[in-house]
Amino acid sequence: MAGFKDLKGQGHTPTLFMAFLYFDMSFMVWTMLGPLSTEISEALALAGHIMTAGEKATLLSLPILSGAILRILLGFGVDKLGAKMTAMMSQVVVIVALLTAYLMGDGITYNALLFVALGLGFAGASFAVALPQAGQWYPPKLQGVVLGIAGAGNIGVVIDFLFAPKIAEIWGWASVFGVGAVMSIIVLIAYAFIAKDAPESVYKARPKKLSDYGKLLKNKDTWWFSLFYAISFGGFVGFAGYMKVYLMNTYQADMSAFGLDVLNEENVKVIAGYFGALCIFAGAVLRPVGGSTADRIGGIKSLYFFYGMVALLVTISATVQLPFFLAIFVLFLIMANLGMANGAVFQLVPQRFGKDIGIMTGLVGCAGGLGGTALIKTLGWSKGAFDGYTAGFLIFAAVVVIAIIGLSLVKTRWRTTWGVQAGGMI
Repeated sequence: MAGFKDLKGQGHTPTLFMAFLYFDMSFMVWTMLGPLSTEISEALALAGHIMTAGEKATLLSLPILSGAILRILLGFGVDKLGAKMTAMMSQVVVIVALLTAYLMGDGITYNALLFVALGLGFAGASFAVALPQAGQWYPPKLQGVVLGIAGAGNIGVVIDFLFAPKIAEIWGWASVFGVGAVMSIIVLIAYAFIAKDAPESVYKARPKKLSDYGKLLKNKDTWWFSLFYAISFGGFVGFAGYMKVYLMNTYQADMSAFGLDVLNEENVKVIAGYFGALCIFAGAVLRPVGGSTADRIGGIKSLYFFYGMVALLVTISATVQLPFFLAIFVLFLIMANLGMANGAVFQLVPQRFGKDIGIMTGLVGCAGGLGGTALIKTLGWSKGAFDGYTAGFLIFAAVVVIAIIGLSLVKTRWRTTWGVQAGGMI
């Protein structure tokens, strides 16, 4: 049974740390539009463009969508060029997108923001680089905890929600992109000197052709893993991206009162960022716990519990008008279970597709991004159509239930076929 202490003397710790840092910075940049959604909306309104609920959802979901698609490309690059080279090339594109938004500032248009959002998708695609680079250094029995640690870089979105609204209040929303560009450059330099690709003695790369993607897509397990990750990661990144919009639309008065009475903070957008950060933090920091739990009791059993909790809590949020602090607590638990489910899914993937981990990380990661895109668009549609989020929450809860049924359909086959030779708990 693998745990954090089992990592001692294994793999390459500097690379594991840089994979975490690179993914952390990338995730922060990828989701940057979320905590700035209100500020950007107000800036565009002053310029004469009033964003509809649908346009807000499109802007917030576009980095998620482009990141999802680009994960396939970067996953292919990992096998062809190596994880390190792929990461550095991608990071350059991200820095250009950040500088573009910073330099255009308040003069930026909605359409220009859409192009910036596309560029930020390269940051989201870092998932297909950071996780394989870390995982290639370690044996199957440690994949859950290793990929959980690397994947915990998604704590970057917490940093966004904590600091972006306050920076925007002091220096303007565009300055957040300038700060992001500087930090990205620093991480790029550190990554170039510290991170290393696993040598052939540890991991032998097997460059793939495009036809190999088609071959994996014919495997039904690819689609099952894609569904499971579309729920866990898609749910996490979707709720994270839309969190500030949801809180501002639903609990603005409660947050304003709390800010004035407790924190002496008049800017409700900053308070929304703090509460968003609290909820998202749960999912980000507990991802390694989910992977470690799966290493101990098995990924399937772990996912049963995590998905079950999400389905229950989302249904409660949809059907009960919760008081503000109870609503925050429920959101906190939803994000916590989604984060742990992320770790559990990627405890299973390397055991099933160890020889194709680069491509599979891209494919499954793409599904996760598509799931997040669908969730944001669903919540935006629900708000626009019904002036509320009940329909959007119930649709997501129904999809989670479908994933639980899917686990029941595959568990026996998985445990009696590839699970026997996997080397870890199934």
